[in-house]
Amino acid sequence: MAFDWEVPLIAAPMAGGPSTPELVAAVNGAGGLGFLAAGYRTVDGMLDQVRRTRELTDRPFGVNLFVPAPPSDPGPVVAYRERLRPEAERWGVELPAEVRSDRDGWEAKLDALLRDPVPYVSYTFGLPGRDEADALRAAGIRQLGTVTSPEEARAATALGMDALTVQGPEAGGHRGTHRAEDTPGTLPLLELLAAVREVTPLPLIAAGGLGDGPAIAAALRAGAVAAQLGTAYLRTDESGASAAHRRALVELPGTTVTRAFTGRPARALRNAFIDRYDADAPPAYPEVHYLTQPLRAAATRRGDVEGMHLWAGTAHASAREGGAAKVTRALWEDAQRAAWDPA
Repeated sequence: MAFDWEVPLIAAPMAGGPSTPELVAAVNGAGGLGFLAAGYRTVDGMLDQVRRTRELTDRPFGVNLFVPAPPSDPGPVVAYRERLRPEAERWGVELPAEVRSDRDGWEAKLDALLRDPVPYVSYTFGLPGRDEADALRAAGIRQLGTVTSPEEARAATALGMDALTVQGPEAGGHRGTHRAEDTPGTLPLLELLAAVREVTPLPLIAAGGLGDGPAIAAALRAGAVAAQLGTAYLRTDESGASAAHRRALVELPGTTVTRAFTGRPARALRNAFIDRYDADAPPAYPEVHYLTQPLRAAATRRGDVEGMHLWAGTAHASAREGGAAKVTRALWEDAQRAAWDPA
């Protein structure tokens, strides 16, 4: 598979606002490959971002889709709502009266991309059905599956993915486990790359905690064809991350994996909300995501980092300010130097 980059750096799709057409275009302009995040967007919102990206860059880019899961048992979600009720009263917000689940517009988004294909589509939280994957392939779309284990890699290979994004435990935001209830593995990224390589011949893209040149160089030496970076771009000029989130990346000391905000394991900067509620959060996604949405929105409006979902990888303190094109070029130059002098 021939890839559309001059520099093997990929801007990870970061749902909820951080990924923007401007960020995609800036990374593309520096020779990398940018991805839009369709998760949580309507199909019209996704298409608006695709149109805007095409206005900003003539280079290939991708769109990431969340693969839907069956509805979760509502009982634990209702119990978690009761646990969160004092928090809602403190913030002066109403929690949803009913347990909500949806498919994130999955079918409509696939139909839209088949009508107006983009060069790449990647999947998070699972894989498409075989008929769906075949249809996108026939439309000329190259497909990337996100995997967190050799078992998931086998399934993605059997489905005919063009490449795999191997997401290690160091990654910020949601772990891409194919089932919400699964406990994500803890095998470090470089070891996970080796384990996945044992079960698939597909090109591997490394993701998770790659915040500087030496880390990128190590991932490429380990056999990855490219490095996917998310947290590294959160403080750039083109990022859609909030001012509070940008500050927290360099002010809060550490991260942890939690289900407290969405019901899925996700790495975030550790704060008071996680400390209070992580132990009670059920493995129910997207139900918990919708349940906590009013709380997170209230904290974000006030810039309260103790109540926000501050997704961040383990290399968050290395995130750089400035234009994303400049950051991309600097990271690649650092990686090339490290490749010559790995010590």
